[in-house]
Amino acid sequence: MKPYIFITRKLPDEAVEPLKNKYEVTMWDKEDVAVPRSVLLEEAKKADALLTMLSDKIDEEIFSVGENLKVVANLAVGYDNIDIQKASEHGVAVCNTPDVLADTTADLTFALLMATARRIVEAAEFVKEGKWKSWAPLLLAGHDIHHKTIGIVGMGSIGSTVAKRAKGFDMNILYHNRSRKMDVEAELGAIYCSFDELVESADFIVCLTPLTAETKDLFTKDVFKKMKKTAIFINASRGPVVNEEDLYQALEASDIAAAGLDVFEQEPIDPAHPLLKLPNVVALPHIGSASIETRMDMMNMCVENIDLVLSGQESKTRVNKK
Repeated sequence: MKPYIFITRKLPDEAVEPLKNKYEVTMWDKEDVAVPRSVLLEEAKKADALLTMLSDKIDEEIFSVGENLKVVANLAVGYDNIDIQKASEHGVAVCNTPDVLADTTADLTFALLMATARRIVEAAEFVKEGKWKSWAPLLLAGHDIHHKTIGIVGMGSIGSTVAKRAKGFDMNILYHNRSRKMDVEAELGAIYCSFDELVESADFIVCLTPLTAETKDLFTKDVFKKMKKTAIFINASRGPVVNEEDLYQALEASDIAAAGLDVFEQEPIDPAHPLLKLPNVVALPHIGSASIETRMDMMNMCVENIDLVLSGQESKTRVNKK
């Protein structure tokens, strides 16, 4: 009997064709609706492989029922939705999609920074709503980006790629990371500093850190109060690294100037969330890596990893130990 694969979202046929040629494959039939937990559990009971999304919770319950499960391929770089320790205990390989999305996510991150600083979304709606009556000296005036100081929290592959874009805008680059990145310092003139020094000095604070026990609620009211009044906060990592109530209060009190957010504590975010009512917040639906080319590359990487593991070989991007 062929190994069985369950895919938790509807993907393009061309992406899954290589698997269908060799294995029995079932795919959740909706592209924009999460697979129900009950369905995921039933599928996990018989699956040899799961191709999952970052919104799927893959925990002890899944691994316990998945007696045949050999590999979970997550369509993301981050894997905070997966209990890595339990996966290892059950002998399940967990794979992610690093490297292929650094440039695309960096593009989006810097675009979000620019849109927030220059009030692009607000200005576009201003025109569409018929509010533009004449030119005015300070009409929708935003903040300069060039020659300002950017502070990057999390100098991984995406962070260093954002730093390259910042260099093109003649920005001063500060960064905070668990370890120093000497190559980035040498190539871009980036300056390593403490977290407190970064938030106190930077004009743009860009969060690109992974979600861990240490980074959860990293940005709180005390941190926002340390920032410049003109500071702009950008989060393109994971929502729970920010206390959203504290961020809302900081924006309301003008402790900081604006925020650009691609991620949230709860996704999708409730349309009634207070942050979405603020004119100085640019909110996006977690589309950091969402270019057609990159998403196809990510799917192909997941497919390749699953095929390798089910063929008795080592996957290319395993994140947990055997």
